[in-house]
Amino acid sequence: MTEYMIEQISSQSALGLLCLVAVFFYIGLITIGGGQVGITIMQQTLVDNFHLLTDEKFFNMVAISESTPGPIGINMATYIGTELYGVFGGIVTTFGQVLPSLITIMLIAKYFGKFSEKSGVQAAFSTLRPAVSGVIAVAAARIVILALLKGLESAVPSDVSTWANIYIQAPSAVFYMLCLGVLFRTKIHPVFVVLSGAVFGVVFC
Repeated sequence: MTEYMIEQISSQSALGLLCLVAVFFYIGLITIGGGQVGITIMQQTLVDNFHLLTDEKFFNMVAISESTPGPIGINMATYIGTELYGVFGGIVTTFGQVLPSLITIMLIAKYFGKFSEKSGVQAAFSTLRPAVSGVIAVAAARIVILALLKGLESAVPSDVSTWANIYIQAPSAVFYMLCLGVLFRTKIHPVFVVLSGAVFGVVFC
């Protein structure tokens, strides 16, 4: 089934667009914990399973989606849909990403108040919090590794010699540490850090 969907999406046909919408509907349906969790799910689905994007291109899209207004999951769906199928594709894939959340929140708004205080529900949420934190941590770690290490995209897991070509990008690593220091020690708005990252990338990378 996966191979068939990959073939259809790659063909950029109407059926392929429908398959892509189904993929984003699936992503939206199982993304519990917000857009940051969705990064890991999208990476596994679009890069590892469907091979629609490379790791580098995917995380470039993540960087752009994080730097623009709006929820990252919706931004990613719009970006990828537009990249593969144009403006109409971006609109349709965005709808596919949003639809599960829309249905779920309507159901929660109607029924959640009746059972939110039950011990089983509270226990479920207590367990979800650390699980969601772990998924977010995985997404963050992958972004950091790809941003700071050069040559990783060409390394072959079965060929040990290719891993010797991986090295830390010193300018990016220094800038990363500087940004962490600024964010933790000052009250500067994160948007200025994001904008400075864009400028840094244009000038030094």
